[in-house]
This record gives sequence, structure tokens and C-alpha cells, in this order.
Amino acid sequence: MDDLSEKEQIDEMRAWWSEYGNYVLGGIVVGIGLMVGIGQYRSQTANTQIEASVLYEAVFEAVAADKTDEAETAAADLYANYESTVYPSQARLVMARHYMDKSRDQDAADALRAIVDKDPDSEMGLVARLRLAKVLLYQNKAQEVVDLLSTAPESALSPRYNEALGDAYVSLGKYADARDAYFLAMADSATMPTVDRVLVQMKVDDLPDVVREDVLQEEAIEGSTADPDVGEQEADDGEETSE
Repeated sequence: MDDLSEKEQIDEMRAWWSEYGNYVLGGIVVGIGLMVGIGQYRSQTANTQIEASVLYEAVFEAVAADKTDEAETAAADLYANYESTVYPSQARLVMARHYMDKSRDQDAADALRAIVDKDPDSEMGLVARLRLAKVLLYQNKAQEVVDLLSTAPESALSPRYNEALGDAYVSLGKYADARDAYFLAMADSATMPTVDRVLVQMKVDDLPDVVREDVLQEEAIEGSTADPDVGEQEADDGEETSE
């Protein structure tokens, strides 16, 4: 009975394998293929990162040695073939600084704008946005600075954005807007402020007198509307004194 039962089990296994064996083998082949593919992908990704880092190092060293042509050649290779890595953006930051040192401000602006256009809200993009604003101020393109920074998301760099916005508004003759931007910059509550508050206050003090008169008028209006009974009481006190 036991032998018959075992034979029946073997026959059932053979029947099952005959029906589903190809699927099992196919699954094994697919699984092995996936494992091989993932391994190759990881290997290729690692190689890509290494190649990009080598090129970035070449850019950095060429800039340090003041070899602009070599730096641009390595950077161009990065931009063309390794845009999926972080290194092209880092190289653009390095090249932008180098271009400014060479008085090639438009090349610097182009490098920085490429970072902002690619990923504007990333950490790299936020840094590039601030540096681009400074280059645009240098180029007397104040309205472009306003357009660039007015849409920036809140971040640790917001106080510095506001200072740059204040500078742009001064160039545009919008002194009230400049004052507001400078005040926002000085309102930074971080333990280690990102702006020089003394310097920003000096910029506020250098604004035309008309802006300071507006501030005094606003303070006077706020004082009179804050507690109207105070003014009436002072008037009554004055009348009693005169009597």
C-alpha cells in the first residue's frame, strides 16, 4: 500500500512537472536575468559616477592652475555625457567663479542659469540662484534679479535673497520695496545669521530721505490708530494745565 502510494505521488509530480515545468524554468531564467541585469546596471552606474568624478577633478585642477582651455574641455565632456550625475552642476559652479575672475560675466551667468533651469529648487539650484543674482547685479540687470528671486522658495538662503532683492530695487529706484526687502533680510532669526545685519542696516540708512519720511509717517499713523484715547487724554491734560 505504501509502495502504491509512493508511486502515485511520483506520477502526480511527473504530471505536474509536465504541465508547469516550463513555467518554473522560465521563472528561474528570468530571475537569473534580472540579477545579472541589476548587477550590470549597478556596475555601469558606479563606473559612470567614477568617470564623472574624474572629469570634475580635472575641471577643478585646471581652474586651480588657471588653464581655462583644459577646464572647458573637461567641463564640456561632463555636460555632454554625464548630466545624470551631480558633477556637471558642481563643475558649472566652479567654472562660473573662474569666468568671473576672468571678467567673462556672461559665461558665468550662462553656467549658473543652466543649473537653475535644470533643478531650481535643489540645494545646488538655490546656491546657483543666489550667485546668478549677484552676477546679474554686476551686469546692471536689476529687473532680472527681481524676476529670478521673487519666485524662489523659502530656504536658509532667503535672507540673502532678500538682501540681493533690496539691492536690485535700489537700482530700479523702488526705494520702498528695497527697504522692505532689507528689513526681511535683517529679520533672519537663525542662531548664526546668513547676512551681515550691520551692512544691511547701512544700506537702509543710505536710502533716500523720502523713504525714511515714509517710515516716520507710517509710525505716526500706527501710533495714532493704536490707542486713540491716549491722544484725547493728553489733550484734556493740556487743557487742565492751561486753566
